Amino acid sequence: MTVKWLMHWQPKPGATLSTQILAEACQCVESIGGQKDGRWRSMLTFYKPMQRDPSVPVEHPRDFLGLALQEQPSKYYFILRPNRIVVEADASIQAIMEKLQSYKARVTLNFEGFQYKLGDFQVRIGKCVPSTSEALRGIMMEVEYLPLSSIEKSRLVLEEFFDIWKESISKKSLPGHFVPIESNFTDYGLQDRYSSQHTAVQYAACMAQLIAAVRA
Repeated sequence: MTVKWLMHWQPKPGATLSTQILAEACQCVESIGGQKDGRWRSMLTFYKPMQRDPSVPVEHPRDFLGLALQEQPSKYYFILRPNRIVVEADASIQAIMEKLQSYKARVTLNFEGFQYKLGDFQVRIGKCVPSTSEALRGIMMEVEYLPLSSIEKSRLVLEEFFDIWKESISKKSLPGHFVPIESNFTDYGLQDRYSSQHTAVQYAACMAQLIAAVRA
């Protein structure tokens, strides 16, 4: 699998998120040669155990994240952040979990936007909203470098792309900027060769603060 960088929009102090920022970001991609190539959709779910007797201690995880990626429709990814574990499972596991009723989905965040082709890159930009409302919780950007699957070998190229991107979006004078997510993949036992599990770890790192905001 080719290497991805995940980024999120960080507003300036006192500024708020808006769909106008998302529209301006999409225009920036098009201004540097990006061609729209369909929709982008992923889904992140925060699970909590269904504890029937709170007085009985349990050994299973207190909570974890589940991630469904558009490009991997037959797979589902579990991320246990405190334990630094990421697991790939068959997508049917979601139906099994629902039947077992051992865990309940407390919060689900949808990522919805557009995908663009840009030379050797694929760029996805979209909004993050809870499944139960249209409240904007974040603006996300995925940058995928198609020729390589090595994180280290692609790092310099992705950094150069990000420099070009920052220059382009700075012309919009928007109240904030995109911040790359730095994830310590080795903590999860992941190697240099990129996989969907690396993507799941990036989502977990980025979404921790959004999950807290939604639950508040």
